[in-house]
Amino acid sequence: MITGNIRSQIDQIWNVFWTGGISNPLEVIEQITYLLFLRRLDDLHTLEENRSARLGKPMERRVFPEGNDGIGRSGGRSFEHLRWSRFKHFAASDMYAVVSEHVFPFLRTLGGDDSTYAQHMKDARFTIPSAALLARVVDLLDAVPMEDRDTKGDVYEYMLGKIASAGQNGQFRTPRHIIRLMVELTAPQPTDVICDPACGTAGFLVTAGEVLRQRHPNLLHDARLREHFHHHMFHGFDFDNTMLRIGSMNMLLHGVENPDIRYRDSLAQDHAGEEEKYTLLLANPPFAGSLDYENTARDLLQIVKTKKTELLFLALFLRLLKPGGRAAVIVPDGVLFGSSTAHKELRRMLVEDQKLDAVVKLPGGVFKPYAGVSTCYVAR
Repeated sequence: MITGNIRSQIDQIWNVFWTGGISNPLEVIEQITYLLFLRRLDDLHTLEENRSARLGKPMERRVFPEGNDGIGRSGGRSFEHLRWSRFKHFAASDMYAVVSEHVFPFLRTLGGDDSTYAQHMKDARFTIPSAALLARVVDLLDAVPMEDRDTKGDVYEYMLGKIASAGQNGQFRTPRHIIRLMVELTAPQPTDVICDPACGTAGFLVTAGEVLRQRHPNLLHDARLREHFHHHMFHGFDFDNTMLRIGSMNMLLHGVENPDIRYRDSLAQDHAGEEEKYTLLLANPPFAGSLDYENTARDLLQIVKTKKTELLFLALFLRLLKPGGRAAVIVPDGVLFGSSTAHKELRRMLVEDQKLDAVVKLPGGVFKPYAGVSTCYVAR
């Protein structure tokens, strides 16, 4: 848990954005995400510099290359001025020029990096309107202690809690205690391959990683399991690029180096080839809409002929799970009590063809103010 002092620091940063003219909470968290990513890049570069100096060897991986910046200035200058630890000391007008004209173009060139973060930063947009606002935000963010992994994760989670408007597009936050219960019941293992096909801010994946660290404290001491944890265990899909950037940063600040967080409409035809790929599914998919048959994956319609997203997502989960895999999924009550042919067929499959372990009824209003629909979750 973050302390009251850190909480007040985050509140102050948020208020500075609002008074500076950025009132959309998603835009605020997006701009903070970019700045935190820049601070993280500088920390990684500093670690490499220290390791190089200690071992007396050249740096293996330079985040900020040698040479000039290549942005067209006469003579150019080194990439050093793009680092957080350098530009944070500049005068406000100089800092604004460097960040807007040099740092963000540099961020967009990182897309060739293998990391999911770099790929999501290729569309980075700098929307802070004034030098004074940027200088104030950089000063405040620099004062927030981000050395400890738990603190970094808690700070970002607290900021995500401020996205009050996120529910307008179905991207509301699942209450963290419900996520925790679902993850605990499915008991993630170090060899699992975990997926959330509607990941949003990656809350389920983050919690699964934290539970694994707690339940298996020696997990990262094994080279093979450490490689699996950082590069192959976590998979998340969404069709909102802002959510992908936020989810990727959430994973990064919780200590996962390179999760597979990708743009994908999970119900569309392009999920072909993912059948029986995952051992654990955790999700709270959108269940307030319907799709055209033409835009829905054919293999899902073969499982259940319907336009309702809640039924299609359940059909998708059954298709994605490996034999013996587990899943915990939030669904509206209508899935359990609907009388249509599709509802009945899906219930028959869950009971007769799958191993349905439990149906847990959630309290009414658990997702308010985002949604008032009555819900439960199923686990198998």
